[in-house]
Amino acid sequence: MAGKAADGMKRQADLWIGGTRVPPATGKYFIDRNPEDDSTYAQVAEAGVADVDRAVQAAQASFEAYRQTLAADREAWLSRAAAIVERRRGDFVDVLTDEVGSPFGKAQFEVQYAINCLRAAAGVSRRVTGQTIPSDIPGRFSMSVREPLGVIAAIAPFNVPLLKNVKLSSTPLATGNTVVMLTSEEAPMVANLLADVYHEAGIPAGAFNVVTGFGDRIGDSLTTHPLVKVVMFTGSSRVGKHIAGLCGPLLRRVVLELGGKSPLVVLADADLDAAVEAAAFGQFFFQGQACMASSRIFVEQAIEAEFCRRLKARAEALGMGDLRDPDTWVGPIISDRQRQRVRRHIEDAVARGARLLTGGDWIGNRCRPTVLLGVSPEMTVCREETFGPVTSIYPVADFEEAVRRANDTEYGLSAAIFTRDINRALQFSQRVRAGMVHINDQTVNDDCNNPFGGPGVAGAGAAVGGPADLDEYTAWQWVTIKDTPPKYPF
Repeated sequence: MAGKAADGMKRQADLWIGGTRVPPATGKYFIDRNPEDDSTYAQVAEAGVADVDRAVQAAQASFEAYRQTLAADREAWLSRAAAIVERRRGDFVDVLTDEVGSPFGKAQFEVQYAINCLRAAAGVSRRVTGQTIPSDIPGRFSMSVREPLGVIAAIAPFNVPLLKNVKLSSTPLATGNTVVMLTSEEAPMVANLLADVYHEAGIPAGAFNVVTGFGDRIGDSLTTHPLVKVVMFTGSSRVGKHIAGLCGPLLRRVVLELGGKSPLVVLADADLDAAVEAAAFGQFFFQGQACMASSRIFVEQAIEAEFCRRLKARAEALGMGDLRDPDTWVGPIISDRQRQRVRRHIEDAVARGARLLTGGDWIGNRCRPTVLLGVSPEMTVCREETFGPVTSIYPVADFEEAVRRANDTEYGLSAAIFTRDINRALQFSQRVRAGMVHINDQTVNDDCNNPFGGPGVAGAGAAVGGPADLDEYTAWQWVTIKDTPPKYPF
């Protein structure tokens, strides 16, 4: 696993601005590490404020011409991009494995999702339509049209970098906008590879730009740049609130996809085998580094003991071997900072009286799948997103308690319920405070054409490649045509 990263010093990535590779004005490069063993994977350009301005200026210069491109052209470019990603599937799988520690199955899923997302975005190009409007003025033809907004700043996370880089760029490009991508410093090579794909697909120079570096140093200069019209961010609630605070006084449109503390409810009449499989997948997929992870599991008391027994066995059976082995599902936590966060959450819970059903220990940079019992509200793990392979089981007396406790969170991204009573399940979907609800399935669900978001500190906006995108990436313009000279009162 580390062997592929051992030659990492041979890899060097510059910025992608205006359709070409350019060195950073800072002259600085940072080390991108393989999370398996923290070995060097690549040296990557560390952009400064001047580089951000250069990228935004390039996107703005490209915008006036790009907005006039035909829908057929944008459709063709994005369709070709999908085909290129499909052809280079192995390259993307390798980067996702070595740069962010993706197990084989997760990497394959992510590549396929990106392909599907690009194809969906290609179709969006032809759905940028307006409407005619009845007019009260004789002889006036009235209509509304959708116009692209301009330069979109897209800030992507590390956990599903290809998925998010594609999501945050493909539909903006499909609707006639241009993009400046600030990718995570922990996953910069994925974005660089995507830039190659877009270039080969024929997307005009300057329409897509990539700056790499540290968000805490250059993020504010991007989000507050006078030429940026929309800011799209996927990441922590803390940073999302900061970005919202910057964009508010500027009256700048912002789309935020933030964290989650998603509940999975298992009622006594559930298919227990299916519920256990869903709980294991929903929390331990990509070692829990997912905003939709099933980090709070509410189980009716009548089946709690059996559910715990089966989930313990399932968690302990999950493969933790070579990341390229299809039987491996739990890999390394991305960085030392994040590893410390996972450790703190577990240690705080245990110190305050929680019990380990399983896990809690580490193999190198990998945390074993961890299940906690006896978690109470004062424990950090109860309230905050852990972003690791750690979940808690809470016994509940009945359906009403399950709903109440599922809603006892600042987050509201995803939720799921297992029951054979479809009426009860639908009642849950209406009462739970979540933007996405899954019945007899787990919480980590996503298609490339569904609205994605939720209330509370889960975020603001629902932009993912579906109908909601048109509202996020375009603005209405009212246009009238008078067939005869108007008569004014003076």
